[in-house]
Amino acid sequence: MKKIAKQMSESIELGIVLAASGGFMDAYSYIMRDHVFANAQTGNMLLLGVSISERNWPEVVRYLFPVLAFAAGIMLADLVRFRMDEKKRLHWRQISVLLEAIVLLLANSLTSLACGIQVESFRKIHGNGIATTMCIGNLRSGTQNLCDYIHTKEKKCLSKSILYYGVILCFIIGAVLGNVCISYMQEKAILVCAFFLLAAFIMMFIDREKEEHESRS
Repeated sequence: MKKIAKQMSESIELGIVLAASGGFMDAYSYIMRDHVFANAQTGNMLLLGVSISERNWPEVVRYLFPVLAFAAGIMLADLVRFRMDEKKRLHWRQISVLLEAIVLLLANSLTSLACGIQVESFRKIHGNGIATTMCIGNLRSGTQNLCDYIHTKEKKCLSKSILYYGVILCFIIGAVLGNVCISYMQEKAILVCAFFLLAAFIMMFIDREKEEHESRS
């Protein structure tokens, strides 16, 4: 029997939407924002270090800002979590993803802030630690689980490997979609990503635990 995540915030469906939006945001920021990454802060930090060594201070500022904005997004997501009561109508993750969508709608130069919110708010799919805004950790975990399957033949390891690689594929599809949208919409292409996140916000109203209880009744 297929296992279904009880919380929509950890579901494969939501993970697909968020991974696609993560790829979209990175493609948008790199193409439209002068080769600055929205999600891949390692790349920004590398270029920051190179700029410091060259004493290219305008470039230092250009790469420092998205790193700080990303960190600010993480802090903002945690502040929302700390202040939200779990019993309220809206879950703190819904507030986070709605805030992320609003940021993209109102100020698309703050893409890194939105990515920081997402990476902190959504860290699991089916109980597995999975990032929807970057790929290196997913690639490591997917490959590790594939090796474990080859060694142990446990189907659980194969399922996890497919899940990690599937999220990477969705991220790449999001990047492809982002590039296509940019060719037609230019700077306004980020609005498409905002609608992805609004869809994620709506999806999280689905109460999996309630549906499961009703189906058993």
